[in-house]
Amino acid sequence: MTFTPQVLTLFPDHGAMSPASWPYRNPLGAGNVISTVRTLMRTDGLNVSVTAIARASGTSRNYLYENWKTASRLHLRALQAELARAFDEADRTHPSDGTVDGIVRHLTQVVRIVRRHPTTAAVARTSHTALPRAHAATDGPLVQMITGRVSDLLHPLAPRGGVWSDAALFSRPWKVLWIARPAALCPEAVGDQEWEDTLDGAFAELLRDLLAPWATAD
Repeated sequence: MTFTPQVLTLFPDHGAMSPASWPYRNPLGAGNVISTVRTLMRTDGLNVSVTAIARASGTSRNYLYENWKTASRLHLRALQAELARAFDEADRTHPSDGTVDGIVRHLTQVVRIVRRHPTTAAVARTSHTALPRAHAATDGPLVQMITGRVSDLLHPLAPRGGVWSDAALFSRPWKVLWIARPAALCPEAVGDQEWEDTLDGAFAELLRDLLAPWATAD
């Protein structure tokens, strides 16, 4: 997913202290900054600026530019954190048992969490191109992060070596992502139970078809 850096505005007047003289250090650390960006993006999507982040996280724009260079990089880090959280939440509520059915249940829940997440809707509201680009993305940090998490989930299907040992299984994480995106990046379906059930059912059916060669016999 490629983001265009946002137009930045200056802080209101803060007296004699100029922006150039503000310290780079953030006493609460990078984790505080990314947590702040995640919170802001849930409402303002890609309209979250460096100025807003600095103000909300109690640090300076200089510190943010020194460590992340652009608002887009902060958006990306926040989205990576939100996606990791979606997998972790699904692991608590719908943990995979390493079987095809368990993997399908887990990933269907991840899809629901992403679809229903306020950041997904906020990104769609603030950019007409972000979600279409995400649907078509073939590379990039978000794609790599998600396919890595899916690879970990598929690993038990090939007990002697995991996805790396099976060329066909190794191709599946990317294919899983490809069928998951239309079901996950559809915030307009949220609140319409029939629509959401259709999206989840179609994703689960396609996922079972993809993983059928590794399903264990009853």
